[in-house]
Amino acid sequence: MAPQRAVQLSLKKPTHAMCVVGVETLVNVYSDVPKGANTFGVSGSSEVKIYMVYDPARVAEPTGRAHWPLDANVDVVVVADKVSKDLNDLKVKVSYFESPEARALGHSVLYLTSVDVSLDADTGRTGKVKKGSSDKKTWRWGSGGSGAILLVNCDRDVRGSREDLHASHLRSLEDLQDMSPMVLSCGGPDELFESHKLVLKVSLPDSRRLRVFCARGGTSLSNYKQVLGPHHEVYEVERHPGESDIQFYVEGLAFPDTSFSGLISLSISLVSTEALSEVSLFTDSVTFRVAPWIMTPNTQPPLELYVCSVTDVHGRNDKFLEDMAHLALKANCKLVVCPRVDNHNDRWIQDEMEFGYIEAPHKSFPVVFDSPRNRGLRDFALKKILGPDFGYVTREIQYAGASGLDSFGNLDVSPPVRVGNKEYPLGRILIGGNFPKSSGRRMARVVRDFLQAQQVQAPVELYSDWLSVGHVDEFLSFVPTSDQKGFRLLLASPSACLQLFQELKEKGYGEAAQFDGLKHKTKRSINDILADKHLRRDSVHVQKCIDWNRDVLKRELGLSESDIVDIPQLFFLKGAYAEAFFPDMVNMVVLGKYLGIPKPFGPLINGRCCLEEKVRSLLEPLGLHCVFIDDFLSYHQLLGEIHCGTNVRRKPFSFRWWNSVL
Repeated sequence: MAPQRAVQLSLKKPTHAMCVVGVETLVNVYSDVPKGANTFGVSGSSEVKIYMVYDPARVAEPTGRAHWPLDANVDVVVVADKVSKDLNDLKVKVSYFESPEARALGHSVLYLTSVDVSLDADTGRTGKVKKGSSDKKTWRWGSGGSGAILLVNCDRDVRGSREDLHASHLRSLEDLQDMSPMVLSCGGPDELFESHKLVLKVSLPDSRRLRVFCARGGTSLSNYKQVLGPHHEVYEVERHPGESDIQFYVEGLAFPDTSFSGLISLSISLVSTEALSEVSLFTDSVTFRVAPWIMTPNTQPPLELYVCSVTDVHGRNDKFLEDMAHLALKANCKLVVCPRVDNHNDRWIQDEMEFGYIEAPHKSFPVVFDSPRNRGLRDFALKKILGPDFGYVTREIQYAGASGLDSFGNLDVSPPVRVGNKEYPLGRILIGGNFPKSSGRRMARVVRDFLQAQQVQAPVELYSDWLSVGHVDEFLSFVPTSDQKGFRLLLASPSACLQLFQELKEKGYGEAAQFDGLKHKTKRSINDILADKHLRRDSVHVQKCIDWNRDVLKRELGLSESDIVDIPQLFFLKGAYAEAFFPDMVNMVVLGKYLGIPKPFGPLINGRCCLEEKVRSLLEPLGLHCVFIDDFLSYHQLLGEIHCGTNVRRKPFSFRWWNSVL
């Protein structure tokens, strides 16, 4: 480690200097040398370690009564290993000689006062602050990495309208649990701090991204004073007599984003006030990374199932709510019903928000990401979900209204995957957009930038603009399996549906009808569907769109054909965009091994729906239970399905995001 600073010596009078425990100080033995001196020797107090730094090619280490030559550029470095009890209680003596046998020509004496100045956080990621980390300034990914972690304090521990991060003062002691501890070591003789001060600093940009509270103990909120944050970049530390450690708590105010990497640095400087101008003698710093927002895939166990109670021209959706309650019960999952007074008859709760979480070694809590669609459910996440240990984040579109692709049915995440030699232990985020280099619809840049900036779930943009609504959940879903792969990707497939219908026709079931049993829908026989040139043409187009995404997903998620299950599904074109011909079965809700699948009302073969039977034959051997639920009137006819009308909060990953290798 390079010396922090140099101390000049004098033969005429003792030199007095300050040093920091464990930090090297260079002693300049050449600044005042007696005439005729050729060599020198160094001795010191037992609490001071003395190191000679030299080039072995130019000089050998002295033995016996020999001393170090003055003409060999030998540097003297001293390090104190304990804090001084009194001023100038450590001593270093340099003696100069003409020859080994001669008496010393002169002596220089250095009196040192050793202080302990260190800024420490949980750089070891153990949940506790550990002093003495040698690499606090840098932040390293991976299981062998190091660096402190900061949570965005985006929950609400005290009743109010906004997240805790909007409060400039501490509102509850519970709020400290959402912050990262930081300790300033400041041990040393009190007299030294009469002529020296400690200054805590953060850069102007970073001051807008954090708050630092100084803790003086006690149970009163007044014992916790904000010292750094917006409009406060510098704090002159109030050190009390005899104080050796000062506790701080740090909260994040902003998630990583396009103009913010997530890294924040804080520094502490020991400043001498003895001279006319203040001089910084020593600086220590620590770097935090703000924890990213992390999505959870369908393969994670469900904790809560959300659904809206609504009324339309067909009446209330009570039967659908009842079916969801039974499904949640099977999956041992809590059902949360959002009443009409809170949803304003907006049933598309998947489109409004996405559940995720943030995590530090000492704390983790769920965070809901509120989409910019801002329809009837616009206030639900902020007013009804935000609370103690339940955070909130959103991104608003500033200059234009949200498009359909900004809804979060157009946001999904894969299970953990391996692509070649690259691991994605938290999966990869999937969003829908336009065909590359076309001028179609895309998810708003402000949302895409936010997702990209989280880093740990590197997003993949798919092509969903071919759909009328334009959401990825209309043609794909992931389901968990108990085999080594752990999941399957389900893709909607017009080709698989037409092939199934052709096989049934050849077996003599051509007159069996789609939509049999539905009062409000005209039946279509298998023969009629297969003979419909327009539907076949539309199916070929849609299959090409899905196959394009299939290739992207295989490439970006490292999938093989055996990892993909084709779910029979027909679409038709309405103008230039596609809509589901019958309830879209991949648009399902996944609760562990229980799948809530839109009932397709397919042709009945021997009294059983051939589409349901086909899906069961594909998924039940994987250990899954298919529960087909009628969503035709309340969801399908409004261009949505079960996934669109539900939302699931899931268990966080056991994998710690900071162990990722980017």
